[in-house]
Amino acid sequence: MPYLRPALGMTFRDNPNDGGGALEISWIVSPDDTIGSAVTGYEVFRATSPTGEFTKLGEAVRGATSIVDNQTVDGIEYYYRIDCIAATIDDQGKQTVHATPAAVIGPAASSAQWFNKNRTIALVLILLVSGAILYFIQKAKSGAPIYVRKIAGIDAVEEAIGRATEMGKKVFFVPGIQDMNDVQTIAGIAILGRVAQVAAECETWLEVPVSKSLVMVTARETMKEAYSRAGRPDSFKEAQVHFITDEQFAYAAAVDGMIVREKPAAIFYMGAFFAESLILSETGNASGAIQIAGTGEPTQLPFFVAACDYTLLGEELFAASAYLSREPRQLGSLKGQDMGKILFLTAIIVGIILATFFNYNISYIFRVQ
Repeated sequence: MPYLRPALGMTFRDNPNDGGGALEISWIVSPDDTIGSAVTGYEVFRATSPTGEFTKLGEAVRGATSIVDNQTVDGIEYYYRIDCIAATIDDQGKQTVHATPAAVIGPAASSAQWFNKNRTIALVLILLVSGAILYFIQKAKSGAPIYVRKIAGIDAVEEAIGRATEMGKKVFFVPGIQDMNDVQTIAGIAILGRVAQVAAECETWLEVPVSKSLVMVTARETMKEAYSRAGRPDSFKEAQVHFITDEQFAYAAAVDGMIVREKPAAIFYMGAFFAESLILSETGNASGAIQIAGTGEPTQLPFFVAACDYTLLGEELFAASAYLSREPRQLGSLKGQDMGKILFLTAIIVGIILATFFNYNISYIFRVQ
């Protein structure tokens, strides 16, 4: 049996930048751990007392110098031992495994860290964007003008409803097929408030077919409030918002039938849409209606762009409520987020220039572990 010198310089430390429950054990490889030697690796054992029963924790390959014990309980002290393992084969081809244990080290206890230093850049970026949002909210509250890029689809609301009024036809508003737990539906209902107010002022019938009962209740309350703001609370009828079905294509077929029969002058599609997007918008296009659509579903945007007069692209749907209400908190949040996008876009452009002309990679700065 060959004599193996044990691993040396065993140390331990709490695994850094984690939520606890892990210890890192390090060592210097055995002097016999060389190329061509019989050493095959190391086995790590753990116990809760220096004289207690050690149980095998794991293995490390030859040349390895550390292992992480991620099965610890914070506050409990542990002791570790590392065995240097070698295998020899005798003349009969029988393999024999030899283990040389190193000294026991400990006690060691794991704990959670308050902050992951590997994510410092994420903290800095969050503070910058949050600071920009708070700054613009205060600026908006003070009455200072906040510039927000015009959204053509929202500016066309009055034009579309005015056309319906002149023609004596209805206006349809389709809030998507998702329930009120979807942020796109919430954004669509916020736009419905503006559409309903203009429709009330023009005394034009606004009809809202829905596919979810909770959306129906919310849309009714939104429209009731909008009609009150317009000074015509008695003009609102609950029948303007009605439930059809929660089946996707049955709902699309029903709305298509209403469009073909009643030929509205303007149709709004605001919310979450999927395979029914082109079915609805193509029918509305064939009927000659002005169509304004908005959704956050990237796969459906091409269909709306092709079949509708105006389309709110992605984030424009969510920015519309701030654009319409001019409420300071919404405006400040929108403007602050825009500053964050400018920051990230600048970093991308600078990174491209440095990587292209100077062969310098800055992506490591933004790496989060």
